[in-house]
Amino acid sequence: MKKPRKLSPLEQKISGWLANLSRIPFVQKIFFVDHLRIMIHASLSLVEALGILGKEMEQRQFKRVIGEIQSGVEKGQPLSEVLAKYPKVFPPMYVKMVAAGEVAGKLEESLEQIVIQMNKSHNLSSSIRGAMIYPAVVVSAMGGVGILMMTVILPKLIEIFKEFDSELPLATRILIVITNFIGKPVNLMIVIAGSIGLIVLFIISLRKQPRFRLAVHRFNLLLPIFGRVIKQINLARFSLTLSSLLKSTIPIIDAIDITADTCSNRLYQDALHEAAKKIKDGTPLSEILSGYPRLFPPMVTEMIMVGERSGEVDRLLNELSDFYGREVDNTMKNFTTIIEPVLILTLGLAVAGVAIAVIMPMYTLVQNF
Repeated sequence: MKKPRKLSPLEQKISGWLANLSRIPFVQKIFFVDHLRIMIHASLSLVEALGILGKEMEQRQFKRVIGEIQSGVEKGQPLSEVLAKYPKVFPPMYVKMVAAGEVAGKLEESLEQIVIQMNKSHNLSSSIRGAMIYPAVVVSAMGGVGILMMTVILPKLIEIFKEFDSELPLATRILIVITNFIGKPVNLMIVIAGSIGLIVLFIISLRKQPRFRLAVHRFNLLLPIFGRVIKQINLARFSLTLSSLLKSTIPIIDAIDITADTCSNRLYQDALHEAAKKIKDGTPLSEILSGYPRLFPPMVTEMIMVGERSGEVDRLLNELSDFYGREVDNTMKNFTTIIEPVLILTLGLAVAGVAIAVIMPMYTLVQNF
């Protein structure tokens, strides 16, 4: 049997780059951590457990990563140190939890806590994604119907309007200008390309320009419907992550810094990073967070304060994470009902505008007769 040809350094780099293009499903990561915990509980060595899991994984990239982790552990490196080499697969939060478990001799308990954290995070993300499907489908359908109207139906009506002797109403003249512009394939392509360009520019600015990102995130929190949802999501992630990290005996300063990076809103990130600095001076976390009443409601700061006095911050944060997790889940389940009036109103205004522009000239023509 022929031995596989050893790849050159360039081929290895290309292979690694191509592997990074395929994203590892989050469910497979949960499966990996959970089964690693079960095997360690069954008294299998870490190397044996990793070897078995490497064979079970179907995703090629993940199989390769597990093989490299197994190789590193065989050489005597701590599991957390090897996992830290793959930040895109295992975020720093999970690596820190594993490291804390290794130091305390409670790796199995740390892995169990990671599984709980991952499951809750997955459920939270799934409920958000599921709720966004309906609005995305409706908006896409509205855009498709709008383009069809502008390119196929309205041009035929405009030909009739051109035969009118009297002056057309303002709404009709505006509709004619828009239809004539969109009706040309070149102009339509320019509009589509321009829209895509603006979206790309917005995304790049959001990532590269801190001030722009801060302004957008501040504006997001002020939105009538979405602002409340964004706050709930960030509070759920904050309480869930900090609770898990504190249960893993990670120092509170490190835990708050890591938690800040899991929040999606920049204002929450900045507030928590600032809290991590101030807590070094001995200021209680509840007192620091109470300085941000728009981000952290009194219920959050009061429960943290009770936890600080009783020495059960992690337990009360876990209760908060359950509460906000349920709030997000309930909001997302009802999101269709909440957003539906906005979509109907938008669609109604668009249809009413077109209807007025089309009917008014006909009404004028009938009156002239």
